[in-house]
Amino acid sequence: MDAATEHRTSHVPQWKLDCVEEIKALADRYPVVGIAGIRDIPAKQLQGMRRDLKDVAKLVVYRNSLIWRAFDGCDGDIQSMNLHVDDQTVLIFTDLNPFKLFSMLESSKTQAPIKAGVSAPHDIVVEGGPTSFAPGPIVGDLQNAGIPARIDKGKVVIRETNVVAHAGEPVSRALSEMLTRLEIFPMTVGLNLRAVCDNGTIMAASLLDIDEEQYASDITSSVAQAFNLAIAIAYPTAATIHTLLAKASCDARNLGINSAILEPGIIDALLLRAQSQAIALSGSITDPAALGESLGQMIAEREEVKDADEAKAEDTTAEETVDVAEEAGEEDTEGKEEEAAEGLGLLFG
Repeated sequence: MDAATEHRTSHVPQWKLDCVEEIKALADRYPVVGIAGIRDIPAKQLQGMRRDLKDVAKLVVYRNSLIWRAFDGCDGDIQSMNLHVDDQTVLIFTDLNPFKLFSMLESSKTQAPIKAGVSAPHDIVVEGGPTSFAPGPIVGDLQNAGIPARIDKGKVVIRETNVVAHAGEPVSRALSEMLTRLEIFPMTVGLNLRAVCDNGTIMAASLLDIDEEQYASDITSSVAQAFNLAIAIAYPTAATIHTLLAKASCDARNLGINSAILEPGIIDALLLRAQSQAIALSGSITDPAALGESLGQMIAEREEVKDADEAKAEDTTAEETVDVAEEAGEEDTEGKEEEAAEGLGLLFG
């Protein structure tokens, strides 16, 4: 150690050296080390997050310079985590899977009012319509905040839907106070995970942001496609063998029928097909004697059944017609009786 380095080290306070060693010890103890931003998170809310996560993760806030020094002194790829140490930072030490950690931090975020001077995170929209405010100075306060308002039927009404602040624009004090009174909370407050070191593997937060429903849907779709491919190329596995055997049996049966192969398993189907073809062919034969006794009898029976069905359909139609006629006759009779009664009334006063 040269004199200059010894001079600098001798003037480093002991508490800083202790913090560096504490960070290094925690990084060695936990398999997953995360870095998250805590900008604009109130101290009280940060304490609440620590309490909520105490059983699954340890949250510690250090100076960035101490974090850089500690990571530089660690072995492995964790030194690359210094690239994500910026602004206000908290270190997260946990045994959780990085994806579960990210999901947990995202679900713990809450909506909060926006402070004066803070840039809008997105377009802030105030919907038009009635409010819960009673008429009074509130109308002027709304106007001063850039929110058009008027009094209608004893209530304060916002005249139209309006974008009161575009993304990136600083919010005025008047607008900040009015948005809070309207219970519009544009800010999302929570730990913003930047990166995670999982047993030496560095992963940015963007890699951990997974749509679980879409992920499950993709897996289901992939399984279905793999199954269909295995069936198409006749690839036998424990999952496909039953379907392949059923398909082979069906293909063999269709081949036997189409090729008219006389086998016990398909003879019934062949006879039924032959019968259907014979009946269809009989329609073009004009000489009944040429049909044969059995075929002629079968055709006659089919014709009798057909004629009976047609007669039944005609009877049903006739009955419906009679019913309609009777209903019309009853209505005419009732009308004539009413006309006769009216005539007698006029005749006899």
